[in-house]
Amino acid sequence: MLENYFCAPKTLRRLRGGPSGPYIDGFADALERDGYAKTAAVRYLKAAVHFGRFVQIGGGVLADADACTLEAFGRHFQQCQCPESNGGTTGYHARFGVKLFHRHLVGLGFCRNPVLAAEHVAEPALVTAFGHWLRTHRGACEPTIRLYSRGATELIDALGEDIDGWTVRHVRDFLLDRADRCGAPSTQRRITSLRAFLRYLTFTGRRQGDLALAVPAIANWRLSRQPCCLSEDEVTRLIAASDGQSPGPLRDRAILLLLTRLGLRAGDVAQLRFSDIDWKYGTVQVSGKGRYQVRLPLPQDVGDAVLRYLDRRPNITHSDRVFLRSIAPWGPFSSGDAVSSVVKHALRRAGIKAAVKGAHLLRHTAATEMLRHGVPLDQIGLVLRHRSIDMTAYYAKVDVALLQRIARPWPEVQS
Repeated sequence: MLENYFCAPKTLRRLRGGPSGPYIDGFADALERDGYAKTAAVRYLKAAVHFGRFVQIGGGVLADADACTLEAFGRHFQQCQCPESNGGTTGYHARFGVKLFHRHLVGLGFCRNPVLAAEHVAEPALVTAFGHWLRTHRGACEPTIRLYSRGATELIDALGEDIDGWTVRHVRDFLLDRADRCGAPSTQRRITSLRAFLRYLTFTGRRQGDLALAVPAIANWRLSRQPCCLSEDEVTRLIAASDGQSPGPLRDRAILLLLTRLGLRAGDVAQLRFSDIDWKYGTVQVSGKGRYQVRLPLPQDVGDAVLRYLDRRPNITHSDRVFLRSIAPWGPFSSGDAVSSVVKHALRRAGIKAAVKGAHLLRHTAATEMLRHGVPLDQIGLVLRHRSIDMTAYYAKVDVALLQRIARPWPEVQS
């Protein structure tokens, strides 16, 4: 309720008396539920009241507020002298608070959601069906579906919706034209997405002939680089850099241990749920690419770190994810990028400089440590959930002792 943030009767009457008044108590409850600090919530509540007055003075009604109204309020605040702007609310806090308030009104059904409608770009029906097929039959995750759908949409926009009229030359010219505008990594992603889409057309019988064969390849020596990994001392420093008893450090320590001990992907950690952990038998179930599920042993130190975090974890009931954001609004990670960000900040705190700074660095570290301790490649592949032994063999490069045993001596030069 509003009384959790304000106590003066005059202030309470003023806040509840304007156009935003009927919704201000619910907004206060939402801010408290989402974990916003009291000082921040006070600013956002004042901004919400200010926004209601702004809409009223402009001759509008709060129910019609849209993205343009929010932008107009941001411009107004730069030269605003309204009484509602007093109290230390900065322009940034006002704009952000109003954005939260508008989102709250949309959730109540009081306002329409024109922001999402404006951002939504209608995609061709064929691309929508392609995305559904990837999700249902290939077990693709949403980021992969978005990437592949974007490539398919670009192809349809360039060649037209009459796929029977597409030729090998059309497809090749499209890709080569796009390749001239971007670097090799972007070109490689576009090649992958186009091949998937063209194979889908052939598989579903929408087109005769496999046009995926027309997509050229670019020079890319797969697995040619050395895997980037941390030394044992660096791993110890990395984990020690997340010591602390507050929820943030406890969460980071548990995440780092999961990544370094089990070699999980960032998405595996972000999607981890309470039901995935079997505390009785000390195992954790991981669902990776293509819905490939495997149950891994949960080491004692990892389980202890997760339990310590759960003991201090924010108590929210709308999510069964194990790991949550450490700042408001409390909620699960939106993607594996947040897990990689945890690793990046931990590396910075530990003073470790590495060529790769994301969660995959610790996956490589886990694999190389297992190899150095004599774990066979096929068993490492099972832990990492590789579908091909060739991927696991990538880590054999770091086993210098093994390579020395199989290396042939350099022949002597005969004079």
